[in-house]
Amino acid sequence: MHRRHSLLPALFTVCVLLTGCETPPPQRAPLPPSESDLDLLRSTKLCDTRKVFLEQHPGVVPHTQAWGSGQELRFLAEQSVSKGEESYFFDEDGTLVGTLFVFRSGLDLAPYKTLRYTLSQLKPSLEFYLTVAQLADRQNMASSTMYDTGDEKTTTRYLVLGDRKAPRLLAASFSIDPYVKLFSPYRKEFLDRLRDTGQQTGGQHLDTQGAEDKEPFASLQQFARGQTAQLAYCGTKNQTIALDAYQKASASGFTSQLWQAELHHRLGVSWESAGDLEKAKRELLASLAQRPNSPEVVNNLGYVYGKLGEKQNALASFEKAILMRPNYAIARFNLAEAIADANPKRAITEYETYLALTEGIPEEADRSALAQSRVKALKHQ
Repeated sequence: MHRRHSLLPALFTVCVLLTGCETPPPQRAPLPPSESDLDLLRSTKLCDTRKVFLEQHPGVVPHTQAWGSGQELRFLAEQSVSKGEESYFFDEDGTLVGTLFVFRSGLDLAPYKTLRYTLSQLKPSLEFYLTVAQLADRQNMASSTMYDTGDEKTTTRYLVLGDRKAPRLLAASFSIDPYVKLFSPYRKEFLDRLRDTGQQTGGQHLDTQGAEDKEPFASLQQFARGQTAQLAYCGTKNQTIALDAYQKASASGFTSQLWQAELHHRLGVSWESAGDLEKAKRELLASLAQRPNSPEVVNNLGYVYGKLGEKQNALASFEKAILMRPNYAIARFNLAEAIADANPKRAITEYETYLALTEGIPEEADRSALAQSRVKALKHQ
């Protein structure tokens, strides 16, 4: 597999659910073009429940099989509206988190002017080689390109064969962002689907030497489930599901130290939400033992220290987080809260710095109003 651009977005979303959590970056990168006149999802929407999905597909009985702890509903090409193989993936809570469409003979994109234009505007996220025995014309089909697009919470991927002048679509996937790693060419499960040719001969052969992601599927799936619940990717936060998912991810484990550290971080946030501050502290300290230079974890540990009454540890944590990232707005707010009684003059400075850093960010409206009221009160003491 030959990497050209980074395949995946940033591994982790840094905003967590503590009151003193970091907000999304003030300047959000422009989203890539995503318009398409190839409507594969049609009436189906990510985050639909399994019950709603089945109601939208009356008269068709999908093949049902396990997908880790969740379930896959699969339609063969001859029974699908798209004329491709369609798979719909539900987590164990019955929520649709991803879909995959595979066109084994390659779908000619010539009729889809809008999608072809969109693809022409996207930078390839990955290029690799494969041969597809079922294509009628195999000339110039050794090169394949992956394109990523989507919106704030979902990712769309197109695996395209051939050059830009005559592209053919081999596969398209749609997933909410926490699950995108499970629909990656670096995952054996994804590649096996492309190699699976049913009763036909031949198939896809991908050069993946040295590139395979071998993190346990169960761990990745539960981590994604936890993120989806904790960060409200499907509309509402569910702390109970988040804690359950992260505990299950911990039970199956990760091999990468980066994943292990972030899992400890997420568990710490979940235990804080559940009210078990000692477990929260233990998990956050475990995260820092593996990844000591994470200002988000240091800040969140400071918040837990504060709730435990360990004021000096809380203050030291906020100071350290700001030292690591001077423009860390939430840590400055937390520091101001921690020192307001003992050092009101500096607290005013920290509140005002926070307000300058978060100006115009809708997600910070409530906290900004609180900071403004704090400044006003401290100035009139």
